[in-house]
Amino acid sequence: MQTIKEVIVVEGKTDTAIIKKLFNAETIETHGLAMSEETLDLIEKTNAVRGVIILTDPDYPGMKIRDRIIKRVPTAKHAFVDKKDAIGEKKLGIAEAREEAIIQALENVISFSENKDSISWEEFISLDIIGDKKRRLEIYDAFHLGYGNAKTLFKRLNMAHITKEDIIKKCYSKTE
Repeated sequence: MQTIKEVIVVEGKTDTAIIKKLFNAETIETHGLAMSEETLDLIEKTNAVRGVIILTDPDYPGMKIRDRIIKRVPTAKHAFVDKKDAIGEKKLGIAEAREEAIIQALENVISFSENKDSISWEEFISLDIIGDKKRRLEIYDAFHLGYGNAKTLFKRLNMAHITKEDIIKKCYSKTE
């Protein structure tokens, strides 16, 4: 069983159970959108000592939780499970995700930072991503950036320092 040195931030106890089944790892539970200031303090302190990986559900509440943590702990690492891999019978979430998808997400952890833009809005537009959901999702998948709209993709590309050239090389058969 693989050991993960960072502490994994998840939404609830069922998420913790699946993580502990797959990895030798510790978790912090946010208790969903009800995440308290004490929990945010704990995440911040843990990040300073061991590092944290945010692994929230691939839905709107999961994105809101992730955004709230990023504001407090911008150096946190991120793991994303694709929405299509996290659909259960009645719910969507990490606890319902395929085990392979969780393993892949934690093997492809990324770090964000907000230094300078790696791709300009003009370059982003030139890639014909806006209005092309298939292309947008392909880029999200290729770089393990989770799921979101075009504006979120632009923000995450910059935070992960991914350039137009990186996108062309990985996602486009033609060169521009």
